[in-house]
Amino acid sequence: MKTIIKHRNFNKAVLLLVVALTLQSCFVAQDYVRPELTAETEALYRTENLPTDSVSIADVSWKNLFTDPYLQQYIEEGLQNNMDVRIALQQIIAAQAYAKQGKAGYLPTLSVGPNYTRQEFSENSQFGSIFSGGTDTYDITANLSWEADIWGKIRSNKRATQAAYLQSVAGHQAVKTQLISSIANTYYNLLALDAQLEVTKQTIEARESGVATIKALKDAGQVTQVAVDQNIAQYNSAKALQVDIETAIFKTENTLSILLGKQPQSFERSSLDVQKIEQDIKLGVPATLLSNRPDVMAAEYALIKDFELTNVAKSSLYPSLTLTASGGLQSLELDKLLNVNSLFATVVGGLTQPLLNQRKLKTQKEVALANQESTLLNFKKTLLVAGSEVSNALFSYEAETKKFQFRKNEVEALRTAEANSEELLKNGYANYLDLLTARQSALSAELNIIDSQLQQLISVVDLYEALGGGWR
Repeated sequence: MKTIIKHRNFNKAVLLLVVALTLQSCFVAQDYVRPELTAETEALYRTENLPTDSVSIADVSWKNLFTDPYLQQYIEEGLQNNMDVRIALQQIIAAQAYAKQGKAGYLPTLSVGPNYTRQEFSENSQFGSIFSGGTDTYDITANLSWEADIWGKIRSNKRATQAAYLQSVAGHQAVKTQLISSIANTYYNLLALDAQLEVTKQTIEARESGVATIKALKDAGQVTQVAVDQNIAQYNSAKALQVDIETAIFKTENTLSILLGKQPQSFERSSLDVQKIEQDIKLGVPATLLSNRPDVMAAEYALIKDFELTNVAKSSLYPSLTLTASGGLQSLELDKLLNVNSLFATVVGGLTQPLLNQRKLKTQKEVALANQESTLLNFKKTLLVAGSEVSNALFSYEAETKKFQFRKNEVEALRTAEANSEELLKNGYANYLDLLTARQSALSAELNIIDSQLQQLISVVDLYEALGGGWR
């Protein structure tokens, strides 16, 4: 008799497994395939010199790109202490915990614990006529539950948590890239302000001397008091400019302090003239942005996550095969709880098909599909934005390189004009307005050429960031 029962149980288990495998052929969780991006990457950089080499400046370490020892030190400190980097690191830790949970989805759940139950029976009930008043039950029960991943739901959920983890890692890398760019640009701004301050101080000395000269010319009857007043006004204008530049330096140092995670302070630094970026400007083919730009990578990982969550939502519409078991010790008397006769066990296996659940599963599927389409569009948009940033940075670099020579020629011409105007005024061949105009134009030109030097450096930094450099 026992043998017949065992054979029946075995046949039921085999039938249950066959039904599950048959249903599995109706749906299998799909594998992620990167969408076609030919239209998005074609002519992405908007340049006639289309790159054909996969190597780009993004492959260069920031330690090799930025050779200024002070800047290297500040970038190193920023990567260690910056608050945004540390926040992103905590987000990685949280995502890693979820990823570990996703991997554990294949494992069964197990719980064990002692229980005490007091049950009072109605005197008119079946058990009330047998047990007077009620019963006390003592047990130590272990419960085991395991779901077979016949539709790939657990696997898809595991992949979704892994994609979320990688998305957080890419987000951390994006923060590092942006931080390095911000520190470099802020440092270069400080050097440019230092250079402009030096030019302004030299201008103030020259204009102070010019005021003495124009007063002597007035005493000689060659110019009027108006000329003296105009020169004094120009001198004070330069002094006011000095205050503005010193204020900008103070605020920029505070900005750098925040980037480095430090209290506001002044910073040691070199000079603008010694700054050189000697690396070749290589873009790499547009497709390299998919593996170089952290924000593009993060956008794709978000797409992968939502793709896998769509698999999970679809699989939830199908039957679930669950095996549950419970066992332990149970007794009506506490002193007999640990007796061998108190042992009990229950094993249940079955397929559960959701039918009516207030449309929750269908809504979950529709929302998952909408989220997947949204993240796909965001992925493509992020790639387009990345290409636009590369294009803008490249164009700015080429423009600033050309403009610098024009600015240099302008400064040389205006310096000559200022010197000639001053000499002609002393000899009575020019009026003071010519000299004032020449002086103001020369100062503006000298400040502009410093700004042009700064913009050349910033355009390289922006291009480096746009191509995804700095996080390696």
